[in-house]
Amino acid sequence: MITEWRTPVQYYMDLESDFIIVNQLIGKKIRLEYSGYKCLNCSNKIPIFRQGFCKKCFFEAPQTASWITKPELSKAHRGVEDRDLEYEKQVQLQPHIVYLANSGGIKVGVTRKQQIPTRWIDQGATLAKPILETPNRYLAGVVEVTLKQRFSDKTNWRKMLTENEVEISLESQEKEAKKLINRDFVPYFLEGSESVKINYPVEKLPVIATPLNFEKKPTFEGILRGIKGQYWIFEDDTVCNIRNNEGKIVNMELLR
Repeated sequence: MITEWRTPVQYYMDLESDFIIVNQLIGKKIRLEYSGYKCLNCSNKIPIFRQGFCKKCFFEAPQTASWITKPELSKAHRGVEDRDLEYEKQVQLQPHIVYLANSGGIKVGVTRKQQIPTRWIDQGATLAKPILETPNRYLAGVVEVTLKQRFSDKTNWRKMLTENEVEISLESQEKEAKKLINRDFVPYFLEGSESVKINYPVEKLPVIATPLNFEKKPTFEGILRGIKGQYWIFEDDTVCNIRNNEGKIVNMELLR
């Protein structure tokens, strides 16, 4: 889903032959019917392996290389190719932000500066604070590795979806984080950066979130009650992770 930072967040889907403002579907009954696959990279209609890519593309495409999820493995700053040096330079050799966010608990993360606040929205963060800006992805990854000693780098998606998050001071967490960071990174600290609050269009949080598995249940009907992160939340506590289902062909019908 495409997102726009407003209050609440606005969600859109750019389909092959249509454009949908997803917020307008809240309160309506929707039918979803899974019918197959289409790799996001090669467009072949073969089983998806991970992240919307078939197995061959997942292990060959630069968009799915290990440095995507582990920034500390970035090598473009040394001119060393992983899969596609030009692509890697384009993505890695630009300003990156190390941040703290409240997304089912406090977590640390790294994102390209131009991806703020999209990255936070995709993770369902209700509060986020940039703490450090580096000139490339590698340096941000080094800092993240250090901070993972104290903070998780994973989003607890069940807690993010099911709990009304308590207000937490990210300023106090930032102080703890900076104590752990090597003094060589002090010039990259973002002094005086403000915490960002994010509100989502949710009428009802699930009590026990049950993920929709299209392989086991190819047809689903339900009333949409909210959107948070990249999740659709339905009235019966079923949740559909739109991002995790990339590469699957799903027909959608508005019933009422």
